[in-house]
Amino acid sequence: MVDSRLKKKKLFLFDIDGTIAVDETVFDGTMDLLSHIRKIGGKSIYITNNSTKSRADYAEKFQRMGIQAAEEDFITASYAACRYLKEHHSEDRIYVAGTRSLVEELKREGLHVTTDGTDPVQVVLVGYDSELTYGKLVDVCRYLMTNPSCVYLATNPDLCCPTGFGSVPDCGAICGMIACAAGRMPLYLGKPNPVIVEYSLIQTGFSKDETIVVGDRLYTDIAVGIAAEVDTAVVFTGEAKKDDIKSTEYPPTWAFDSVRQLADLLNE
Repeated sequence: MVDSRLKKKKLFLFDIDGTIAVDETVFDGTMDLLSHIRKIGGKSIYITNNSTKSRADYAEKFQRMGIQAAEEDFITASYAACRYLKEHHSEDRIYVAGTRSLVEELKREGLHVTTDGTDPVQVVLVGYDSELTYGKLVDVCRYLMTNPSCVYLATNPDLCCPTGFGSVPDCGAICGMIACAAGRMPLYLGKPNPVIVEYSLIQTGFSKDETIVVGDRLYTDIAVGIAAEVDTAVVFTGEAKKDDIKSTEYPPTWAFDSVRQLADLLNE
C-alpha cells in the first residue's frame, strides 16, 4: 500500500548517475516514473553533483537519452558554484581545476576565471575533472600553501562517480589527494549543501511537504534532503547498499530497490 505522504509528492528532485541512469543508459522504470509525475501535475528537477557538464550539456544529453528536459530543469553542482561565486566572489580572480565545460560556464556568468596557474588568485575552485592533469594539482597546492587567505571551494564531496563498468574517482577523491599535500579541505557547494534544494523550491514554487529527493548516495543525496528538511528516498542501483541503512547517519525516509519499484508503487 502506498504511503499517503509519498502520494502527496509533486516535486521530485532526482540525482542522475546511479539513480535514473548510468552513462547514457536509462534505468528500467525511469520513463514510467517521469510520466507519472507529469500526469499528476508535478515536476522533475535533476540535481546532480557531476560538474563535468553544464546545464545546456545535460539538456542535450537527456535529449539523446529520450528524456524531455529543458536547461532550467537541471540544478548542477557547477550551477551552484556559479551562483555562489557571483554572490560572494564576483570581483575576485578564480583558479579553476575543472573541465572546459565548467570553465566556460563560469566565464559565461562574467566571473574572472584563470586556468594557467600563473596569475595571482583569491579563490580556488576544484570540480569533478575528467580532464585532470598533475599540473592542475600542482597549481592548486601551490595557491593553497603559499596563500593561507586563498578561499578554497569545490563542487561536490562525492568520492566516486558510477560508470558502466563500476566507478571512477570523483571530486571528493581529488580533494582528498590535495588534502594529503596541502593540508586543507574545501567548502563544498553541491550536495549535501542544501542550497541546491532551495534553488529548486524557489524555481518551481512547490512546498517542502510536496518535495522528495531521490538518489543513490546517502552522504550526498539523502544528506541534502535532510539538511533542507524534505523527505528522501534512496535507491540501491548506485553506491548505497541495503546494509548501509543500518549504520548511516543519514537515514532516508523511504528505500527502494530501484526507480522501477518506486514507479510501480506510485502507479498502483
